[in-house]
Amino acid sequence: MTPLEHIRQNPKKCKQLTGLSSVQLEKVIEQASEMDKKKKKESQEKVVNKKGAGRPKTLKTEEEICLTILYLRQMPIFEVLGMMFGVSKTTANDTFHYWLPIFEDLLPSSLLEEWKRTTGEEELMKEFLTSYQLLVDSFEQARQRPEDNEEQKKYYSGKKKQHTFKNQVIGFPKGEEIVDILVGERGPEADINLLKKQQKKLSKNQKYEGDKGYQGAERTKTPHKKPKKKELSEEQKEKNKEIAKERIYIEHLIRIIKIFRIASERFRLKSNRYKQVILVICGLVRLRIGAFKFSV
Repeated sequence: MTPLEHIRQNPKKCKQLTGLSSVQLEKVIEQASEMDKKKKKESQEKVVNKKGAGRPKTLKTEEEICLTILYLRQMPIFEVLGMMFGVSKTTANDTFHYWLPIFEDLLPSSLLEEWKRTTGEEELMKEFLTSYQLLVDSFEQARQRPEDNEEQKKYYSGKKKQHTFKNQVIGFPKGEEIVDILVGERGPEADINLLKKQQKKLSKNQKYEGDKGYQGAERTKTPHKKPKKKELSEEQKEKNKEIAKERIYIEHLIRIIKIFRIASERFRLKSNRYKQVILVICGLVRLRIGAFKFSV
């Protein structure tokens, strides 16, 4: 029995195994297959090889898509992934890297990215967002130690005691949408500096809410910091509790991103693949939480 057959026979286990519900998985298979057909049709017009030339495929298209999603969710080594699907380590690796850019095109990573692709009225969306106080938070992910000494220094995070990438997420007040995401920054980079980069994409009137790392950022609500050798007042403590209750939703959203192990464990692929992988994960998360739906 193939992994896909097992998932289809046990739909209740689908979300645990792939990160998506069985309905969402089938929709991804359907849409990704259609996109692949279109790309192949366009490329065939430029190819001079005879029809049927080349090595025949070992896996069905739907199995290749399942392989890609399973890797993103479970992150086994390619040797094990190949064993699961009855193919070689090289075939498993090649299959994953073939489908990754298709997933990136299929699944917009954020509301801003989706709006950018589907309409030309980005300013209208930015104006709409000002009616919300958006939540912002960052997370670090361990990466392979860079070979270059200068790059090692740039990516070494004293906080995590290892080399890391840093990503920053901006979301709706209840965490029901990824508004924007900044991916693959240096681990030691200050949160407030990352927010300044993202603020340039949004309205100058946009308001935010973040943790203590964002103190001093324009139009950003943050908790009170404890003064040196002093205590916070009761009023300040209560205010911090209120902010913590509001901010918990962005932490929940980041937790869902980290359900996909490739976004939480040490990143084993080449560093130049990191941004693409995390953007695909965000697209899958938006599908999972219902923020993104395929057009009929």
